[in-house]
Amino acid sequence: MKEVNASIITIGDELLIGQTIDTNSAYIAQELNRIGIWVKKRIAIGDIRSEILDSLEDQSRTAQVIIITGGLGPTADDITKPTLCVYFDAQLVVNEEALQNVKTIFQKLNRPLIERNLKQAEVPDKCTVLPNRRGTAPGMWFEKDGVIYVSLPGVPNEMKGLMEDSVIPRLKETLELPAVVHRTLLTSGVGESTLADTIEAFETALPPHVKLAYLPAYGLVRLRLTGRGAPREKIEEEVSNLFEQLKPQVKEWMVADEDIPLQEAVSRLLRARGRTMATAESCTGGYIAELLTARAGASSIYNGSVVAYANAAKEELLGVRHETLESHGAVSEETVREMVAGARDRLHTDYALATSGIMGPDGGSDEKPVGTVWIAVGNARRTIALKHFFRFGRDRNIELTAHNALTMLYRFIREEEGE
Repeated sequence: MKEVNASIITIGDELLIGQTIDTNSAYIAQELNRIGIWVKKRIAIGDIRSEILDSLEDQSRTAQVIIITGGLGPTADDITKPTLCVYFDAQLVVNEEALQNVKTIFQKLNRPLIERNLKQAEVPDKCTVLPNRRGTAPGMWFEKDGVIYVSLPGVPNEMKGLMEDSVIPRLKETLELPAVVHRTLLTSGVGESTLADTIEAFETALPPHVKLAYLPAYGLVRLRLTGRGAPREKIEEEVSNLFEQLKPQVKEWMVADEDIPLQEAVSRLLRARGRTMATAESCTGGYIAELLTARAGASSIYNGSVVAYANAAKEELLGVRHETLESHGAVSEETVREMVAGARDRLHTDYALATSGIMGPDGGSDEKPVGTVWIAVGNARRTIALKHFFRFGRDRNIELTAHNALTMLYRFIREEEGE
């Protein structure tokens, strides 16, 4: 079965100057990939007619599907619709369904409807209109010389609604699509070079239609197997079998055999064992608590956090002894051990973790330079602590500390629970 390739074009000066972060491309790529369309290129361009036209012409040479987002608003800098009229030799006409949608939205909002808003219902006469149930700008579907073009609003919520309601179903109906099957596992505490050396023979033996990708990020590496072809059932079985061969080869570092965040792996482990945890954070400033509570249901495993940044807070809120801080300092093995005990005791949990360090850019010393971090995890039976040195900027050091702490806790729980 022939591969179907796609290009994503995001339009807007705000994307190029970094004022707006492009999350649309990532979402669109994921949704296309789910149905077997492979995204070959993602392009961001400004609100310049010639660049839009050149990009459409260039991408049409290699892509069978081109998704465009942005530039469909009611202001003068939104030039996508007039530019599409040039590209498709079309003219703007009022679409009655889109017009009624605009009127209904403004009526519900009890806002005055001006001529500029009514222009949202104008579309090129060569397109099929895709109703926007979340906003005023409709989506537009074009076909030209065997290529499908879809223009969507840049507002993420509206774009997602159109992708779900119209674009994905229509693509599946229109195109004969191969299966694209992914299986992903998560490792922690190992670099991608070490992983590559460990599984070199496995990777070399993979069939041509199955690829292995290394996806590193802040002390974590995801390994993703991707198989493409048909029929889907055969590809799914083949990728699953290869995935099961891969898992034991990286067992030492694997924390999840699916594509989930590290904090979710910790949460699931605690939930499966009926255990609870707490955090005592100094240098991470509550970041670990934020990670753990980002998903609903965290209250079943997570009792809370004490963000004890100052030494006085460590003493008063966590029961760290004044003598410990005086003798060893806040960034020390002795302090994080007492932070663990205090968090577990005061928040009444089975497990706790603690962090204390110097994140930078200043505050270090010869004895404890910037990037020095102590992490401890423990339960009623025992506590362990490890010292780390991180060499990056403040934000990355905080993320690395959080991921190392969660990895340490995950492995500690597994040891304590007899796995």
